[in-house]
Amino acid sequence: MSHREQLHAFLSRTGLTVVEDVRPGSLFPPEAAWRVARGTAAPADAVREALDAAWWRRLADEDDEFLVAVLGHRIGGNDSWWTRVRRAGGGAPRLTGGPGFVALSPDGQVLLAEVPGADGPRLTALDRLPERLEEAAAAAGRETEAERAGTWAAVPGRRGWPLHWADRIGFNPAAPDELLIRLLDVEDGFLYGCDRPAVLDAAVAHPDPRVRSRPADAFRPKLTSGQWVRLVRAELSSARRVLLAERALVWGAELPDDLYDELLAGPARASAVELPGLPAHHLPALAADPDPRVRAAACARWEDLGAPQRDRLLADADDLVRTAALLAHHTRVPMPREVYEALPEPRRALEACRLAPGLEAELAREGTLEERLALAANPGLGPLGVAVLAQDPDEDVRSEVALRPDLDEERRAAVRHAFDPSLVSNTLRWVERLHGDAEAMRRLAASSHPLVRRSVARARHLPPDVVQRLARDEDRPVRLFLAESCDDAPAELLLEVWRWWDGSFSHPDRPRGHPNFPRTGLLRHADDPVGRMRRLALDDPESTPADVARLARDPEAEVRRRAAEDPRLSPADSVRLLNDPEAAVRGSVMRNPRLPARVLAGLLHDRDTAGAAVTNPAIPVPVLERLLDAAAHAVAARHRTPSPAGTAPAV
Repeated sequence: MSHREQLHAFLSRTGLTVVEDVRPGSLFPPEAAWRVARGTAAPADAVREALDAAWWRRLADEDDEFLVAVLGHRIGGNDSWWTRVRRAGGGAPRLTGGPGFVALSPDGQVLLAEVPGADGPRLTALDRLPERLEEAAAAAGRETEAERAGTWAAVPGRRGWPLHWADRIGFNPAAPDELLIRLLDVEDGFLYGCDRPAVLDAAVAHPDPRVRSRPADAFRPKLTSGQWVRLVRAELSSARRVLLAERALVWGAELPDDLYDELLAGPARASAVELPGLPAHHLPALAADPDPRVRAAACARWEDLGAPQRDRLLADADDLVRTAALLAHHTRVPMPREVYEALPEPRRALEACRLAPGLEAELAREGTLEERLALAANPGLGPLGVAVLAQDPDEDVRSEVALRPDLDEERRAAVRHAFDPSLVSNTLRWVERLHGDAEAMRRLAASSHPLVRRSVARARHLPPDVVQRLARDEDRPVRLFLAESCDDAPAELLLEVWRWWDGSFSHPDRPRGHPNFPRTGLLRHADDPVGRMRRLALDDPESTPADVARLARDPEAEVRRRAAEDPRLSPADSVRLLNDPEAAVRGSVMRNPRLPARVLAGLLHDRDTAGAAVTNPAIPVPVLERLLDAAAHAVAARHRTPSPAGTAPAV
């Protein structure tokens, strides 16, 4: 039975009829209702001794319906759904005395709740909810310096959620390096996004191999060449050392010659031979290595081998080595039919080797679809083969030919190819290799093929006329890629792209973080009908706290989220946004340093918010140290026992 079905069954047993499950929309969200019920940023008079029949009548509308969420029966990962229910016969439902619940009137004015507490159930009954929450926010915003100091002196104090603190404390920008280095012994997940040299140094030198590997496994590793080298050398597994070295090279690290010596001396030397940075002076010995896998791998560096080594490899007694040598040899020398037909797996020759003219012509005209597709992408295909496959009856073959680097743009335009502009596209490697050639970029920017133009747009720098041409391109991804990748993208393009794009996983700061993005005159967008443009108003250096306050009440969530991140947000507005219907707004404001200390301390001790709250930079460093102590104790206890010791009951 699903969570939803279990919830509906429970509500039926309490005498309620389920109408539907609904998102809060513009209403007070369940997550915020739980916090108010538990006393975090709640109105002073929120606690009652009983929920009598009069309160239940005030809760329901004229159809006897109201909204409810039940503890332990959540819908959605962040408890974002209400369930609309109808009272049977107008009586009080049997919700009290159960696992706990929050209930909201359909107009959002009345809140009833019961949650477990250390001293028994906590009952909450509030009318005029929006008005009372505004009053509570204003009161919390008047916190004095003495009150803040008193609050922080008591944290953590009562039982909290130290495992949540352990998970997220490493993402607090105010945490000093020393604290993060201590955290390595408790929780290392923060290393995926860490860019602090001292912390990365400590991680690379850590005795736990799992901790050492974290920075290397990040999406964009921040390790220096020296750190990569130390990481590779500290790895105990020979195969893993080679993998780390390969990753280091991908991210631009420079590896010393003596490290290659170490890798080649290990059991995984057959893999080490394939490292692209391997110095050429190692190759003669590798070409004569007793291990045939090593000799075969050495064939990948065919052009760096001397004639005597090549001849020996071509005549090698081992089939694997001899095949690798043949394939490497025939990337330059046409492969005769008898050699091709003797290959155990001819596909590799179709993809990479030059073929004898008659063999090539026969395969291009009469080969299977699989053979013709492989030939169409072969960089060694001759002009006749290209011409034949450009007229191939199969659309996929023609489309592969249309992306060949040896076509001029007139011939490329003549190929009847298929291209789905909505599909994810990758940069063509041959275009990428030409990014530094201004004339090539100028020629390819005028290509009829969108994927070629998209690949040009990925260049870091482009001539001004190419930039202007691509900025007007009819293909939207071309303009997007220019805004993301090219440092020469013009301001007007960046602003146009911002209207429909605010960052990707690979380029999260573009276009808004682009150096050419407009930084002034943005206040003119404060009343733009497009919410994303209104967001920009607060980036203007002439914007004021009054502008922040106004946009904190914007009808669109993405605008409110931008206001929630602003350091000029008033303390009262920061508390008010904790009750925003959108989880993203609530999550952003929990990290805003303008939150009053009493409210932030409450969030630290709330199950739903402890992880986000511990990343707030307003938490004093001594408090972070105490939170880390509690987290370390809880993690150690969890490792000693099967249950998550040190955490509070799931409220």
